[in-house]
Amino acid sequence: MKKFIFVLSLAFTLTSLSSVIIKAEAQKVKEVHKTGWSHKKKNAVIGGGAGAVTGALVSKNHAKGAVVGGAVGAGAGYLLGRHQDKKNPPKKVYKYKKAA
Repeated sequence: MKKFIFVLSLAFTLTSLSSVIIKAEAQKVKEVHKTGWSHKKKNAVIGGGAGAVTGALVSKNHAKGAVVGGAVGAGAGYLLGRHQDKKNPPKKVYKYKKAA
């Protein structure tokens, strides 16, 4: 019974402390809104799809060709997108909320 009361009081204490900490953190809220996919992600998806279609059309074993072509296309698209991200990084929009 003593263990049960101890665990219950510990849970109540931690819950009340966390609510105090959450209220303190709520005053300094910063929201980050990304404007969309990065070039790496976008080009990897496009390259993977194009590579899978091309690999399936060219290879005699369509499934194996699609898998290999998709992997090669996604890798090439990722590298191209990484180069674009380094050249022109995606912009992030910061919005600050006023403290309540």
